[in-house]
Amino acid sequence: MPDVILASLDATEALAAQVAAQVRPGDAILLQGPLGAGKSTFARAFLRAASGDPAMEVPSPSYTLVQSYETKHGSIHHFDLWRLDGPGAVTELGWDELTQDIVLVEWPERLGDLWPQGALEIQFLPEGEDIRHARISGWEGRTL
Repeated sequence: MPDVILASLDATEALAAQVAAQVRPGDAILLQGPLGAGKSTFARAFLRAASGDPAMEVPSPSYTLVQSYETKHGSIHHFDLWRLDGPGAVTELGWDELTQDIVLVEWPERLGDLWPQGALEIQFLPEGEDIRHARISGWEGRTL
């Protein structure tokens, strides 16, 4: 898939809506990048688009580690693995069961050998104050 320049919040939200339109049970969306790169912004926009509710409250799962949402595409589990030290802690969160649904993961580097095959990977790279470069790979056979 081609890399995308996200020159605004609207561009990030549009990419999230494109991904949400194609998501289906069993999918994993893995969001990578440094602090402040746009992972949480994308996650909120994705969840709002998937639910069809642009005003939906989407708290960060930084402290709860996982938040679950019922959407028109099925259950989506939003993980923030920043505070975890590895795959063992992820397993304790019910990872194996929840991957039957849709998982959206910030800081997927903590997954180790739990990294899902065929996942959509989006790496956010800041390029200035408001511009982000999104390097997208995965989801063979689907286009964004």
